[in-house]
Amino acid sequence: MYRFLLTPRWWGINVFVLLAIPFCIFMGSWQLGRFEDRVENHRSAEENVVSGRQEEARPLDTLLPVTKETSGRQATASGRYEEQFLVPHRDLDGEPGHYVLTLLHTDTGKVLPVVRGWLPGDPKPAGTPAPPDGEVTVTGALQASETPGSNGVTALSGLPEGQTGAISSASLVNLVPHDVYDAWITLTQGDSGMRAVPAVAPGGTGLDLKAFQNLGYTAEWFAFVGFVIFMWFRLVRREAELVRDTELGLVPDEEAKPEPGRQQDQQDQQDQQDQPSPSGV
Repeated sequence: MYRFLLTPRWWGINVFVLLAIPFCIFMGSWQLGRFEDRVENHRSAEENVVSGRQEEARPLDTLLPVTKETSGRQATASGRYEEQFLVPHRDLDGEPGHYVLTLLHTDTGKVLPVVRGWLPGDPKPAGTPAPPDGEVTVTGALQASETPGSNGVTALSGLPEGQTGAISSASLVNLVPHDVYDAWITLTQGDSGMRAVPAVAPGGTGLDLKAFQNLGYTAEWFAFVGFVIFMWFRLVRREAELVRDTELGLVPDEEAKPEPGRQQDQQDQQDQQDQPSPSGV
């Protein structure tokens, strides 16, 4: 009954199934590996942030550029506070508020964004503590420039003067005529009575949408394996039932039926035989 599996058509189907199953398993395993890598990166980044709080602060320039290993490390820099901005829509422990961001002009000629602390409520320049005067030395956790869409940073536009939506050199170079570090620090202790902003893991290392997309793709590829196997068994069963019904005579023999063209030729020949001959015989 299953001799049809050795026909050329079924050879092609069988080869396709034998290639599709390991391919789907490989792709599913690869996507699962990507998800596990993101989970591991997230765990390592969180551990770096925690361990960075216990390490001795190092000069800023020795930790640049910011990487997954240096993000969250304690950095120190000296200079003078100048321009100040407020960063709206920043929650802390579930309470709405904003960051106080002040630019530190260092001896290198570049300015370093420093988050001096967090304040509750809407940004109000009049109620914001002024930065200290003169030369200061700051210590805080090193952070990478923010990117809209990561770590809860939204792409805000049309903000009032004195506010910025993201803490990044790309945003600040449009607000000040200075060379800005592609990094920022959040003070270990809040300045002027403000609450300190805790350091976070760098973007791209958390369990974000991309990580769960990898997990979803994993499920899809393994579902394809089951679908391929199911369809193969269904086709085999259907073909076997057709062969069995044909052997039992339950399926009309198509070859025994005269073709429409052939049936018409037979009818024409019969008509010609029925017509009288010219001699009238």
